[in-house]
Amino acid sequence: MSRIGKKPVAIPAGVTVEVKGTVVSVQGPKGALSYAHLPEVTVRVEGGEVVVGRKDDSDEAKARHGLTRQLIANMVTGVSVGYEKKLEIIGVGYKAQIQAKKVVLNLGHSHAIDYPIPEGITVAQEEKNKNIVVVRGINKQLVGQVAAEIRAYRPPEPYKGKGVRYLGEDVRRKPGKAAAKAAGPA
Repeated sequence: MSRIGKKPVAIPAGVTVEVKGTVVSVQGPKGALSYAHLPEVTVRVEGGEVVVGRKDDSDEAKARHGLTRQLIANMVTGVSVGYEKKLEIIGVGYKAQIQAKKVVLNLGHSHAIDYPIPEGITVAQEEKNKNIVVVRGINKQLVGQVAAEIRAYRPPEPYKGKGVRYLGEDVRRKPGKAAAKAAGPA
């Protein structure tokens, strides 16, 4: 039995969960999400919890038991609390500007990069530090995908650390050519 799959998902106040056939719909104060689960698992609402089970002990059912439970738990958290990822832009002249439905990134390329903001995602800059971009939304997968796509335009480089990184990300730094030469041959 899957350790994650057998845990019930608690439904907080203000959130409703409906199961119709293979479609699980979750509504809350921040919005609504739905997920069509695979036929190898069963989903039912009992009291104030969502219980995920599996129809048999096939490898497919075992593999998707915990996955389905976690996706439903992420949907419940998303519609009640929401998700956010913070990106930090480091480098001289590197900056981001949020316009109507796009983010304009100046990351040292010969041109500015226009990143269109997908539906259901909001992107903002922190008031105190304009070099920190915050990606928010109710869909955990979409928030992570948007943050990863923005970061991919200029990942942090290992010599000076310039680029776009997640806030708090540890970038391993390498010594430069001059530092290696000064150390001398081993």
